[in-house]
This record gives sequence, C-alpha cells and structure tokens, in this order.
Amino acid sequence: MKDTLSSTEGGRSALRLERRIARPPEEVWRALTEPALMARWFPAEVRLEARVGGRMDFVFPGQDVPDTQGTVTELDPPRVFAFTWGADQLRWELRPEGDGCALTLTHTFRDRFGAASFASGWHTCVSALATLVEGVEPGGPAGTADPGDTAGPAGPADMAELHERYVEAFGLAEGVVEAAEDGWRLRFERQLVRPVETVWQALTGPSGTGEPVVGGPVPIGFRTDAVPPGPVADVAPPRELSYDWLRGGHPAGRVRWRLTDGTGHGARLILTQTGPPEAGEERDAALAAWRKHIALLAAKLLYARG
Repeated sequence: MKDTLSSTEGGRSALRLERRIARPPEEVWRALTEPALMARWFPAEVRLEARVGGRMDFVFPGQDVPDTQGTVTELDPPRVFAFTWGADQLRWELRPEGDGCALTLTHTFRDRFGAASFASGWHTCVSALATLVEGVEPGGPAGTADPGDTAGPAGPADMAELHERYVEAFGLAEGVVEAAEDGWRLRFERQLVRPVETVWQALTGPSGTGEPVVGGPVPIGFRTDAVPPGPVADVAPPRELSYDWLRGGHPAGRVRWRLTDGTGHGARLILTQTGPPEAGEERDAALAAWRKHIALLAAKLLYARG
C-alpha cells in the first residue's frame, strides 16, 4: 500500500492510500457501493441513493455518536465512487491491473493533525475490504465511529502502533517556530492514542502523588531539562497546565500544555513555549527537546490503559 499526505490549494489536506486487490474492478465495485457489503468493512452503516447528487446517511446503531450526512458527487461504475461525509470528501477509484485492480482512496479534510488517525483507520478498513473481496471474511466489521477511531479489525494495540508510524511518516511530530509579540513561539500539535484523562495521568505521575497546584513544582511529565521551569502558574486538571520558564534564573516566557478532544478516541496535545528574541539558542534547544519529550510520551501511551 502506498500512503501519502499532501496539502491542497485550499489549505486542506489530502490523504491518499493505494492498494492492489486480486480481484477485477467489477467485484470490488460491489463491495464499495452496496450497503450490505459496505457494512462488513466500512466504519459506519451507510444508507445510499446511488446517483450523482444522491443523499448518503452515515449512522452508528448502538453508539453514542451523532449520525452524519453526505452527497454522492461522482458515480462511474466500476471506476469512480466519490462522496462527501460531513465537511470531508472521499474519492474511491478502481483501475484494472493484470488479473486484479488497483484501489486508490483520496480523503480530503481540514484537520491535518488528525491525518494519522484517518490513515490508520482507513488502512484497517481497506485491508478488511480486500480480505472480503478476496474471499476471506474479515475479523469483524470496522464498526468504529469514524475512520480516525483507534479501534477496529486490527485491534486497539495494533491500531495505536499503526497510528504512531503514520505520525512519523507524515512528519506530524515536528514542531514549528512562529513569530510572536516580543519574540518567538514554539508550537507542537499532536494527536495521541489515549483519552485526555489517561494522558493527564501519564504527565502528572502515578495515582496518589497528588495533582499539581498553582505555586507548586511542575511535574516531571510537563518539563524537559532544556527548559528550566518555574512554579506552576495555572492548572485546570485534566486539561491545562502552564508555567514560566527561566533564563538566568528569571522568567523568560511561558510554557503551556493543553489537552483537547481529538480524532478517534484520543486526546489532542497542543504545547507552546514563548521566549524573547535574544534567546535563540534556548529556542533551538527547546524545539529539539520537546520533540523528543513528546515522542517519549506517545510511546509510553501505547502501553497505557484507558
């Protein structure tokens, strides 16, 4: 499978997955477009008006997830099936290749930092589709609330590891340096594979050690040796924590950790650090240190419960 992530002219992201399937396009087309067969690999139950402009409903029986709608935008059997899903666009293309076919999925969306969740979800779904049409029943329906969910036929542990491989492959672990008032700002945004409460506990330490408090020391999970911390300035468990970092023993800027609800079942981490123009050396050291620190956190979360 060839998987790529690119940017579109409109500022959206396009995820492209390609896989060869050992069946002719006509057989794969049925699994792509017939709701009864889609239910065995697609991440939602689909109700479909099979015509350009036709309505699509994506429903999740038994799950606490709102139904969503879409519209068929292309329908060219057995070559192209495209539709919207909420604000996202999906285009499935089949082309003959030997005695089988090549399947290409292009998913266009706005949330670039959710790309690893989408990729790992679609990777699992497309694998289940291929298994289905090649004559072997998938291990179970995808049955997740959206293609970014970190659960499915591969199992939660496998999906989490797959997610992290996509984070690295797509360059989503890198931080950026932004211009800020009176200096600079580092910013990292990363989708994680565990919920907010689990991430917060991983950052604050084992249960029983107590929650961080304003004026108290910054827990080790929220700091790195390259960025000397002052005391906790603000804290709102389990979502936010901030503190001033020290340069020459004096406050030089603010470090802020924020956890929001991301794609799939995991939290979205947003980490920022501000600093003055003259602290360029410290800025570069912090950029590298936070990148490593967040990678270690993500690796730790692969084995965390929750």
